[in-house]
Amino acid sequence: MAEDVRLTVGRNVKRLRIAAGLTQAALAERMGVDRAYVSGLELGQRNPTIVTLWHVTKALGVTLHALFVDDKPRRNVR
Repeated sequence: MAEDVRLTVGRNVKRLRIAAGLTQAALAERMGVDRAYVSGLELGQRNPTIVTLWHVTKALGVTLHALFVDDKPRRNVR
């Protein structure tokens, strides 16, 4: 079963935010949203618009592709 893309995006936002040395509050300020929104996004509880995703990429200095990379290891199924 495919994982919900919101979980993948949320996991990547959190990973990239931490790598950038930002708190949720700092990322939220850069994006122009509330810290609670960033928390919900990272938990996969939000369904962000393309505009919101654009704000995330600009705030973190990453590409849109970086938000969708599935970093979970895959099991070989035979």
